[in-house]
Amino acid sequence: MSRCILFDLDGTLVDTAPDMADALNRLRIEHDLAPLPFALLRPVVSMGARGLIGVGFGVQPGDSRFPALRERFLALYRERLCVASRLFEGMAENLAALESGRCPWGIVTNKPGSLTAPLVARLGLEARACCVVSGDSAARAKPHPDPLLLACRLSTMRPQDCVYVGDSGRDVQAGRSAGMRTLAAAYGYIPDGDAAHLWGADGILESPAALLPWLDAHA
Repeated sequence: MSRCILFDLDGTLVDTAPDMADALNRLRIEHDLAPLPFALLRPVVSMGARGLIGVGFGVQPGDSRFPALRERFLALYRERLCVASRLFEGMAENLAALESGRCPWGIVTNKPGSLTAPLVARLGLEARACCVVSGDSAARAKPHPDPLLLACRLSTMRPQDCVYVGDSGRDVQAGRSAGMRTLAAAYGYIPDGDAAHLWGADGILESPAALLPWLDAHA
């Protein structure tokens, strides 16, 4: 088994889509717009506020309306940060197995630290993770390798001894650039037109249950 497993947060380790979609729909209601179906919002959750506001309002960064919409979205999300968010099915067993095998695991996400820290704490993961690196922890966020290299320093691990698991092409790009093996979480938040097999990962996980068998087979 690899010496350290690092996970992306949203769409890989934790299913945060229900709470993030709820915040977007509450923002739409404030603007006298009807809520959007969850099935439409789930695939873009990995893109954070930018993706959700783009789908919900047709507004992108650079538009004069974007900063205010983003600020209000984040405020609404923070109010109900961990109502329906849960570890993906099978992930609790994965973490327990890693811990019992003395294999440290950590979190590397582009989510801002002001949201990452309380979410991780409420899920009871804070003391268990060997490191928690947020989107504003390093000088540059993913797809740059900086956050993953920071995670290595915090966990005193070499990149070549780590595996990074994520549900987007930028996760795989960041992991490969950092010198890590990478796994694509095909069960995560993947927009239409994209697919996990296109990212060049070392392996593809159709479900969290596939993680431990892959690690055993590629020890």
